[in-house]
Amino acid sequence: MILKNKSLNWGILGLGKIAGQFVNDLKLIEDVSIVACASRSMSNAINFAGQHEIGRSYGSYQELFKDDEVEIIYIATTHDSHAELSIEAMKNGKHVLCEKPLAINRKDVQRMVEVSRKYNVFLMEAFWARFNPTVRAVLNQIKNNSIGEVNYLNVDFTFARNDADDSRMLNLEIGGGSLMDMGVYPVFLAYVIFGKPEQILAASRMHTTGADLQTSAIFKYKNGMANIMSGFVSQSDMMARIYGTEGRIFIDPVWHESEGYTLIKGNKGDKNGYEKNKYTLPKFGKGYTYEIEECKKCLSQHKIESNLWSHQNSLDLIEITDVIRGQIGLKYPFE
Repeated sequence: MILKNKSLNWGILGLGKIAGQFVNDLKLIEDVSIVACASRSMSNAINFAGQHEIGRSYGSYQELFKDDEVEIIYIATTHDSHAELSIEAMKNGKHVLCEKPLAINRKDVQRMVEVSRKYNVFLMEAFWARFNPTVRAVLNQIKNNSIGEVNYLNVDFTFARNDADDSRMLNLEIGGGSLMDMGVYPVFLAYVIFGKPEQILAASRMHTTGADLQTSAIFKYKNGMANIMSGFVSQSDMMARIYGTEGRIFIDPVWHESEGYTLIKGNKGDKNGYEKNKYTLPKFGKGYTYEIEECKKCLSQHKIESNLWSHQNSLDLIEITDVIRGQIGLKYPFE
């Protein structure tokens, strides 16, 4: 699909809290327009369109797919629907930015990638953390050996949800559980630092629904280890801690949407002591702005995937979560 206008025309599909935040950030970007939104409920679509000053609202997703003015669709529905909705959108010639996880398993992500290639349309998983300025700066510090060889990561994403029993988060029918909802973020950070692990050891505490309340995993690499944790039952500080042979980096909480980090060069007992520096990188908007700009850039260059978060990256990540799910016994009824 060739872009018709200088302005990139967006459609929004799945109109919850995250979609509202995303739309607020879209409005901060030059040369983009939000032309339509869609929900399975016409009243929800009308309300969302009115709240965000969107011209057209649809009571079905298919109407959005058929809107000739829409060039790219942001999909923010429940996890179980990501694959089929993305595939249908792409078959209708739409570019797609789909919320994480891109799909529930590797088989579905592979199907999505194949459709993207067949129809020559852009597809990207909306892993906003990959485009966060702090995360990118930290990855550059690691690439430049600022703390030597990285050999240990400790990262989590946990918070207390008093309403977890009644929320979508533990509903197996829509792909719930802490791993797929939040645990993918720690898995992501381990992956972009170390790559795919050689060995995974995972365990979970399960809810009566069959979804995981808490999941912990150890990743073993040739030259390092990573500890990851996700959960709905307790509040952690959500700081990411990265250790190397010549120092360490602490990403400020909440680490995946952070606005700064601390770099400590040297270790206790070193002859030359150690040097501690604090870096602050304020975000533009909530932080979705950076993945939006990446979509604009890729489409202006007629790409069907991003170099920063490629189809292969999404395939690798879901492959890791597949292994974890196999070990903890997390199975979804629609698979």
